[in-house]
Amino acid sequence: MKIKELRNLTREELIQKEKALSEELFKLNEGRFSGRVDKPHLFSLVRRDIARIKTLLNEKKEKQNG
Repeated sequence: MKIKELRNLTREELIQKEKALSEELFKLNEGRFSGRVDKPHLFSLVRRDIARIKTLLNEKKEKQNG
């Protein structure tokens, strides 16, 4: 997911997106520990998207506080 796409979302949408990605990462980790990972590159992609969303949430919070 690109940062430009994420910047257009509201705070609530970003929070929902972060929850969905966290659940996806949890399922990927379950697969890792059970030994059946089809696409190991998704770990880094999902973590990177979560970090992007957290950064945007933090930026919006900073703008709101001053």
